[in-house]
Amino acid sequence: MTFEGFPEAALDFYDDLEIDNSKVFWEAHKETYRTAVAGPMRALTDDLAEEFGQAKIFRPYRDVRFAKDKTPYKTHQGAFVGVAAATGYYVQIGAPGVRVGAGFYDASAERLAAIRAAIDHRRHGPELEKIVARLGRDGWEIGGTTLKTSPRGWDADHPRIELLRHKSLTAMRDYGFDEIIHTPQLVERIRTDWRATTPLVDWVARHGG
Repeated sequence: MTFEGFPEAALDFYDDLEIDNSKVFWEAHKETYRTAVAGPMRALTDDLAEEFGQAKIFRPYRDVRFAKDKTPYKTHQGAFVGVAAATGYYVQIGAPGVRVGAGFYDASAERLAAIRAAIDHRRHGPELEKIVARLGRDGWEIGGTTLKTSPRGWDADHPRIELLRHKSLTAMRDYGFDEIIHTPQLVERIRTDWRATTPLVDWVARHGG
């Protein structure tokens, strides 16, 4: 199956799901989910797989066992291409449109220590600093979970303290409702943007232990 774009029905589906996040709604519209969301997402990621790798398409069901919010379904469909542990490329569609990104979203204490040691390194640290700065200048939203204070063992006046505070580090970009999301050209847009984030993904994969 070749990617032809996400149909308007995909956006409408998530608009309605945000209003009625129930099994009754899901059962009545699961064919729309299959044909307008899941099918196109698989086709999109398959078209990118030769260069970036096969994507994991996330399940649409929420894990509500320990959550206060018991709504059963996710209000977006995500897909992730893993390059290293919790590190790689991401794309999602939901009511706000399409969003892409890359980086690492989780790290064990040991892995985070390795990343911070690389950030502290006199050559590897400035390399990451330049990568992140370049992405920021190019319009990427630099995010991730960060500590409010300095991590234990690191001085607040460290020249890369802002990077050291990160427990995860991502670069994200919104396409929103840009007309391209409904066309086959979305594949090349994402390919170009994922390539732009590859230095970040590679840096984390190399230095993340």
